[in-house]
Amino acid sequence: MLVEKNVPLQPFNSFHIVAKAQALARIVDASDVRALLAEAPWAQMPKFVLGGGSNVVLTGDVKALVLKVEVMGRRLAGETAKALIVEAGAGENWHEFVAWTLAQGLPGLENMALIPGTVGASPVQNIGAYGVELQDRFDSLDAIDLHTGELFTLNAAQCAFGYRDSIFKHSSSANTDADQKALGLKDRALILRVRFALPKHWKPVLGYADIEKKMAEHDCTQPSAQQIFDWVCDIRRAKLPNPDLIGNAGSFFKNPSVTREQCADIIARDPKVVHYVLADGSVKLAAGWLIDSCGWRGKSVGQAGVYEKQALVLVNRGSVSGSDGATGGEVMTLARAIQTSVYERFGIMLEAEPVVI
Repeated sequence: MLVEKNVPLQPFNSFHIVAKAQALARIVDASDVRALLAEAPWAQMPKFVLGGGSNVVLTGDVKALVLKVEVMGRRLAGETAKALIVEAGAGENWHEFVAWTLAQGLPGLENMALIPGTVGASPVQNIGAYGVELQDRFDSLDAIDLHTGELFTLNAAQCAFGYRDSIFKHSSSANTDADQKALGLKDRALILRVRFALPKHWKPVLGYADIEKKMAEHDCTQPSAQQIFDWVCDIRRAKLPNPDLIGNAGSFFKNPSVTREQCADIIARDPKVVHYVLADGSVKLAAGWLIDSCGWRGKSVGQAGVYEKQALVLVNRGSVSGSDGATGGEVMTLARAIQTSVYERFGIMLEAEPVVI
């Protein structure tokens, strides 16, 4: 198994932060992981799984063995009474996979168009946009244990999906292999393939204000999946910076949920707060609005800044290929300052979405 040394990671993270991997292995199949586990010193070395690098903040060179996931492939894998099962390799680009499903006449993922990253990262983060979350279309996934080399499959319940959350984001203190898989798989598993259940009887998922505006503009009450895909791409491109041109990791903070009582207290002080009532009675607040209200839009710490068009997005104001950009330290200093500011005004501690290394 070829392991590369001192590999620049700037091209492999969407923030385009300058950093290096002391050692990096490209994983195209389960056999690559097993080869590493059979070879000293790689077997005992801590490992970091890297997909598209769109949800990562690098604060320095990575000392763990970086496993760059490059498992490819797309196929129709089967069907159930209600759904067609589509499978994709974990290294596939998410947006290109969504476009491919539509080209095959398989709608269902169109609301999640243009989300950066890879297919393998999608269940880790339980990605979602415009009324659809990955868990709504998830069937199962195949992964490999980074300690034993054992292959295993997880269904939706076993992935323990939550809002931008899954079993892959949590560690376990359990001692046995069985308990570890039950309680947490952070740094323990590498996802190889993901399968999606796309509805045979498709209906558009509507209701979001931006989608409603597009429907009104086009005088269309029943858009096709391709129309929704195109509209979502237009909406996201208007609001969010292209990471190929401006380094960023998309939405940097999760939208926080509060009780009705907490929301009423905030509304009493700030009547314009953007909020949505959830099915369980709690209220989700728009993190971007909270940040904007604290005056952060357009502000910077060093070369790390808050995007002028969307306060929820932190950006690298340097070039995407040079050494003049933001450091991971600057990004996190800015993020912590924003968290403090929002907490002092609203009593809410924002939670960062990206993984900090």
